[in-house]
Amino acid sequence: MTYQDPYQGLNFQHPSRMQSPLSESNSMTPTSDLSLSNRPHAWSDPMYDQTWGVNTAAAAAYNDDSQGAHTFVMPQNSGRYDSSGLCSDSSNESFSQQLVEQQQQLFEQQLSQQQQPQQPGMNMMAQYPAQVGHRPMAVQSSRMSNPKDFTSAPSRTVYLGNVPPYITTRELLDHVRSGVVEDVKILPEKMCAFISFVDENSALLFHSDAILKRLNIDDRDIKIGWGKPTQIDPIVAAGINNDGATRNVYLGKLNTNPKMCAQWGADPNEETITEEKLRNDLADFGEVESVKIVTEKGIAFVHFSSIFSAIKVVANLANVNPYYAQKKIFYGKDRCAFITKTQQHNAAQFLGIQPGMEPLFSNDRELISQTLLQQSAAAAAIATSAGGANNLGNRTIYLGNLPKDVKLEEICNSVRGGLLQHIKLLNDRHVCFVTFIDPTAAAQFYAMSSLHGLTIHNKRCKIGWGKHSGPLPNPLALAVSRGASRNIYLGNIDFEDDRKLEQPIFTETSLRSVFQEFGEVEQINFLYERNCCFINFANISSAILAIDKIKSIPTFKDLKINFGKDRCGNVPRQFC
Repeated sequence: MTYQDPYQGLNFQHPSRMQSPLSESNSMTPTSDLSLSNRPHAWSDPMYDQTWGVNTAAAAAYNDDSQGAHTFVMPQNSGRYDSSGLCSDSSNESFSQQLVEQQQQLFEQQLSQQQQPQQPGMNMMAQYPAQVGHRPMAVQSSRMSNPKDFTSAPSRTVYLGNVPPYITTRELLDHVRSGVVEDVKILPEKMCAFISFVDENSALLFHSDAILKRLNIDDRDIKIGWGKPTQIDPIVAAGINNDGATRNVYLGKLNTNPKMCAQWGADPNEETITEEKLRNDLADFGEVESVKIVTEKGIAFVHFSSIFSAIKVVANLANVNPYYAQKKIFYGKDRCAFITKTQQHNAAQFLGIQPGMEPLFSNDRELISQTLLQQSAAAAAIATSAGGANNLGNRTIYLGNLPKDVKLEEICNSVRGGLLQHIKLLNDRHVCFVTFIDPTAAAQFYAMSSLHGLTIHNKRCKIGWGKHSGPLPNPLALAVSRGASRNIYLGNIDFEDDRKLEQPIFTETSLRSVFQEFGEVEQINFLYERNCCFINFANISSAILAIDKIKSIPTFKDLKINFGKDRCGNVPRQFC
């Protein structure tokens, strides 16, 4: 198959299609030259609203039980302690000392302002990076070479090192949720990759998120850095400005089902479309990253590894392949630019937006991106100022001086601001370790508790950082993106019939005996008027395992079973 190359007849070649970004020029067009706000409406791909799907069996196989030896860091000391209170070696400063000093200054500035009234609608944590953009030019310029800088992007290309040599483009981009990707290059022999975004803000958001959450792929810690600045291709820039071009090509009026295709104007006598046919027909235009066929609508979405390849398809496919002559061909939304519910929730909480009001700004990607960047910078400042540079990305908070005989349920009632991965109470030592899903939530909880105090049973608790939690395991991250939490909902319960049984099943004692097999149960709540109950586990992995296994038990086969909302993820009371 042949096609007309958009570069044909022009006096230049595509500057970066076949060469490594390491060898590309240092010139770059400012992203403000691209009027992205004027894009036409793009087709929406329903696949990528849930693109971070999860194999619950695989997720359930992950059960972090390695909480035996904990350490913690007290706010006033950057050294590390074990649970007996004995000091060990101070953390090794592997990051730039300059970054730590800058973040320490930010932290101290915020502490000095804690007696001042907060800005209405703004979370205290949101004030941490407020002065970042007003540093002297010498400080700002030094950040251009600092790979741990969360406030400026020297390039729209992010470097990833130590990637698996066998990784595919789709597997790599499954970890990207920050903006429109312009191009992806994977160099298997060097175990590295380069992801170029359309704009620098998207690159910065991915860069900071990957560092803060310690991006891990197939048990490999990924090294994050910056690629050399490159000029966006003129044809790609024109395609973005004029047509809203992305890597995603939308194909409509396809014969996905001969019995139904007449409904959307497709010919039932033509060849039925398949993923194999799409890949074969479009392979000459460039690397195909992923294919999604929506059979019941007669449409398909094909993501390429670059916008340039997608532009060639939209411009030439109908002319070079008669099968697509009467098809609808345009651009869809880049799956890497879809805003997840977690991102919406984090941004809303950071801005102090009340629960339920998130939809008001859910489609404003620029606002959400800027908010998430500020949140990452604030989280980094909080974590490193109290626990040292190696504490960056930590998700575990230490609670000490707890009341005697305090219950796990009572501690969870006091924890707010983010979903929990697990919580472990050591009653004999009167301490507890709370591990959040997101490091930004951990930093916010630490900051709020340090400034306002955390009181349980009229006793003020000590707040510190626990031993570094490491990155969130990928199967668990995928499960959370699909709505997993520590809380399981059981609906459609007939409590009246259950009470008539000789041994009722839906009582706290009976349910605890059943669900305790999957892990420690923290709390059980009954809503009799709504015929439902909620089982909260101490570990999210226990809930994932339980929801996968419980459906096979005859007693629960007719019930509605799903994940409920983790109450620890509610907005902190200071902002309610």
